[in-house]
Amino acid sequence: MQAAKVFSHFSFLFFLLFSSYALATDKAKEQRWADQVVDMIIDGEPVWLETQGHKFLGIYTEDTTGEPKGAVIVLHGIGVHPNWNDVVYPLRTQLPEHGWTTLSIQLPILPNEAEAKDYAPIIKDAAPRIDVARQFLKDKGFKPVFIVAHSLGATMAAAALAETPSLADGFVAIGMSVNDTDPMLQTTTYLEQIKLPTLDLYGSRDLKEVLNSVDARRKAARIAQNDNYRQLEIEGADHFFIGLEDDLVRRVRGWLETQIQ
Repeated sequence: MQAAKVFSHFSFLFFLLFSSYALATDKAKEQRWADQVVDMIIDGEPVWLETQGHKFLGIYTEDTTGEPKGAVIVLHGIGVHPNWNDVVYPLRTQLPEHGWTTLSIQLPILPNEAEAKDYAPIIKDAAPRIDVARQFLKDKGFKPVFIVAHSLGATMAAAALAETPSLADGFVAIGMSVNDTDPMLQTTTYLEQIKLPTLDLYGSRDLKEVLNSVDARRKAARIAQNDNYRQLEIEGADHFFIGLEDDLVRRVRGWLETQIQ
């Protein structure tokens, strides 16, 4: 009987330790990414931001036109980094050529084997990082500030904006899906609360989770009475817009400019 109690107590402690690990970003992986990314940066410069005692990487790329229109916080997808080749790099480096300063930031990440459903407990951990990024840009005098986010980053951004709309002046969600495995991943719940100008952008060859939820996302925006919500499909594009990077940037840039006229 005593042995059973000891085992039960040990199991409970193990559960607590595992849970605390599972609920936190993988700091070691973040550091590995940062070590690789910083040495590879050609366009832009690394900046270190901090929230809740944790420093994380951002890549700041200034407008090159001399006539700045505003700034964009760029958010990557599942498990990667702020200089990722697909979607993120084209946006963060090409938008500055059209008057938009960008700040691409590292989001909370989990070990490589983690799936989207495993991210549910840390979805809202992105909000403090987005807030710090917004403040960084605000301190430099930028206004307006938009969020442009890909895939799981779009879910994280939606969760943050549903709770704190003042984090941005508008939102571009690229390849945003709806995952019903956990309430924290239910993007439609967040969209039902967002009234900010929103562009819901996806490819005609996107992931099934994205394509199957097109109507649900549009309905959620109607529930929010978001008259500034627009949905746009890019013909031929897959989830990563491979081969259509310039088209992706052009569509995002075009929408951003409609918001400042």
